[in-house]
Amino acid sequence: MAEEVDYEALPSNAGLTVNMFAGALAGITEHAVMFPIDSIKTRMQVFATSPAAVYTGIGNAFTRISSTEGMRTLWRGVSSVIIGAGPAHAVHFGMYEAVKELAGGNSEGNQWLATSLAGASATIASDALMNPFDVIKQRMQVHKSEFRSVFTAMQVVYHTEGPAAFYVSYPTTLMMSVPFTAVQFTVYEQIKRLLNPKGEYSPLTHIVAGGLAGGVAGGVTTPLDVAKTLLQTRGTSQDPEIRRVGGMKDAFRIIWQRDGLKGFGRGMSPRVLTHMPSNALCWLSYEFFKVAIRE
Repeated sequence: MAEEVDYEALPSNAGLTVNMFAGALAGITEHAVMFPIDSIKTRMQVFATSPAAVYTGIGNAFTRISSTEGMRTLWRGVSSVIIGAGPAHAVHFGMYEAVKELAGGNSEGNQWLATSLAGASATIASDALMNPFDVIKQRMQVHKSEFRSVFTAMQVVYHTEGPAAFYVSYPTTLMMSVPFTAVQFTVYEQIKRLLNPKGEYSPLTHIVAGGLAGGVAGGVTTPLDVAKTLLQTRGTSQDPEIRRVGGMKDAFRIIWQRDGLKGFGRGMSPRVLTHMPSNALCWLSYEFFKVAIRE
């Protein structure tokens, strides 16, 4: 009988390739499963001119979209995420483990600073790769999108708006993702150590810690996510002011003028609902694949 593998006893620096491959598989799994809720979040955050594209909540959005546009609409754009999420998450987790090791995050004791630094570094690298795919995803998710193909969308956006359209939201994405990831990784590591101080094999620990970390991080960064969505979908808007938005400052101004303080919380419920199970699944998948690949 083969000796049972001590899950948490496996070396944290077991190899960059293992961490990157595990991260890629985890990322694809996470985004694909929760994509319909993400589509609803995008629809709720967009400042729509058509009454048909204004939703009062998750249930209302799901019912109306599925009944008038079909269930498949909720999956439109998922191919862009799958194409981008694998490489982006590979870079994300690979960078995270490498920086955490270099900064001493794998040492005994509470290494929250090293963990936060590793999480922030991972985000800067992965978002640079993922941002264009996220732009295309949201262009395909909006109400009455003209796009059905990722590559067609890329070509049209590139020819009509130029390459800058793929990165107009990158500064906002970083301002959102760096604190999101720092909060997520820090909360995850703290809860994991609290629930599993002996470092024993415990998938339930990764599910609970990952879910809570994702919910907290998703909620506190919602205002920046609303601004990011406005920037990434500006080319689909019929509103001249939104089409001319040039950056995060303009996005914040429009949100405040049109919807006040509550505008910065648009889509918070589906965002939290997306991040809790998706992060739980992501961490569970990541930790599982690390062990599976090492074996």
